[in-house]
Amino acid sequence: MAEVQDITDQNFETEILQSDKPAVVDFWAEWCAPCRQISPIIKELADQYGDQVNIVKVDVDSNPGIAGRYGVRSIPTVLGISGGQVVDQLVGARPKGDFKAMVEKLIA
Repeated sequence: MAEVQDITDQNFETEILQSDKPAVVDFWAEWCAPCRQISPIIKELADQYGDQVNIVKVDVDSNPGIAGRYGVRSIPTVLGISGGQVVDQLVGARPKGDFKAMVEKLIA
């Protein structure tokens, strides 16, 4: 079982931007109901694709730097990052298929 790693302003650069693997970054907050809705989906994706893609969470309240850098205005926002660049973005609670499609695109 792959764990969904918590990423911070301090380790985002090394863990995500400098990684050889693409990443799915879930921007969330404890008080956000839609964030809690998609949390099990993000966990399932980590279990299924964790060996090919870094699947991580960023708490926007604790890590405003990354959220600001990527212009995250509403949560949940999920970014697909490959080669240090944002290549895909989903905003709001979405069906599992949307997130799965994002991952499939990243590993294609």
